[in-house]
Amino acid sequence: MSSLPFRATPAKEEPPPEFLCPITLDLMRDPVAAPTGITYDRAAIGSWLLSGGQRTCPVTHAELRAGDLVPNHTLRRLIQDWCAANHSGGRVDPVPATPEEAAVAEMEGATRAGDADRCAAAARWVRRQARLAEPNRGRLASAGAARALAAAFASFADAAGADATSDVLDAVLAALALVMPMDEESIVAVGSSSASVARLVAVAANGSLHSRLQAVVVIREIISLSCHRYGAGAVDLSANADAIVQVLVKTIRDAICPQATRACLVAAYHLACPGESAAARLAAAGLVPVLVELLVDADRSTAEKALAALDAALVSSDGRARARADALAVPVLVKKMFCVSDAATELVLSALLRMCKKCPEDDMDGTAAAGRRLAIIESLQVGALQKVLLLLQAGCREETKEKATELLRVIVRYQGRVECVDTMDFRGLKRGTTILTT
Repeated sequence: MSSLPFRATPAKEEPPPEFLCPITLDLMRDPVAAPTGITYDRAAIGSWLLSGGQRTCPVTHAELRAGDLVPNHTLRRLIQDWCAANHSGGRVDPVPATPEEAAVAEMEGATRAGDADRCAAAARWVRRQARLAEPNRGRLASAGAARALAAAFASFADAAGADATSDVLDAVLAALALVMPMDEESIVAVGSSSASVARLVAVAANGSLHSRLQAVVVIREIISLSCHRYGAGAVDLSANADAIVQVLVKTIRDAICPQATRACLVAAYHLACPGESAAARLAAAGLVPVLVELLVDADRSTAEKALAALDAALVSSDGRARARADALAVPVLVKKMFCVSDAATELVLSALLRMCKKCPEDDMDGTAAAGRRLAIIESLQVGALQKVLLLLQAGCREETKEKATELLRVIVRYQGRVECVDTMDFRGLKRGTTILTT
């Protein structure tokens, strides 16, 4: 794949003002954007910053460094298109495209033309370059590779039945997973299409192990954006909501690799955060027992994410009921206090509080009250009271202290009704055929 040199000739019309460099007032050859929102020609702003030790934006006078400048590929293409439409003799000779920019341009052209083979070839080149070295990934990101790949995936997803189209989607997805993080425009491009999201879910559920990882990483990015206010209107997951929930739980349960597990935990957390209905949907899919089992021997990073997802799932009455019915839930949560991190301890307190505290939604169900009392008794039996008192004596963040104090008020009323046991002694609890011990 070659670069795409471009030569334009004198314009028949005056160029638009936005195509002119604010410093030289000439048509920009290599436009770069500053954090201040002003775009300059690279050579002009470079000379400005080098001359006399300048460290400010010439227009806004805000602080500016050469490393803050990023290529403005959109404006560059607009300038090139304008030059092509108005040429009549040689006036502007833009800087030739880099190989990364050429690959992105090739992919965009192939996507517009619906040429799956061309697009797949460009995506494979991007993937090879991204795997070679970190600097390559930086250059691909600057060239807009993520946006081009996302747009290609969304464009070809509607015809996913054809073998050729399946090939290009696989090639694009493999490349897309290597040019993370995706920016908002890239996420919206792939997440606003129900067909492309459905394709991602299908790959995450039934693809090869590596393809499943790639798919859930992209799903995580889409869900993370969709659950924020600024992305909620641009990404609509309603058509695939149930399938997404099922595939997240399945991937966590299958434990195909730590990266996939952590990606699904983050996605599940963001999915559950908006409210009880989303949390209930995850609980109904079996997320709670899967998370509890995962927590038994999870590493620190996985444990923190699993606790966050569990705490979010317990917002729903269904999630709390399933946690109270799980014989491992309370012992595992209490065991994780002090054993992972301060953030994990706070999440443990929050989850235990949700299980032990009386909630208005639970009052409608007689079994909920019995489950809540059982959770309190189990907490006392495995040493929750002693750990909470120790936490308060040792000192902690104000938010953690508030949760610990509230949990203490809830469980202390049952003190003396049960015989407490060593919180680290799990010999009486079983996970499948494995006896849990310290």
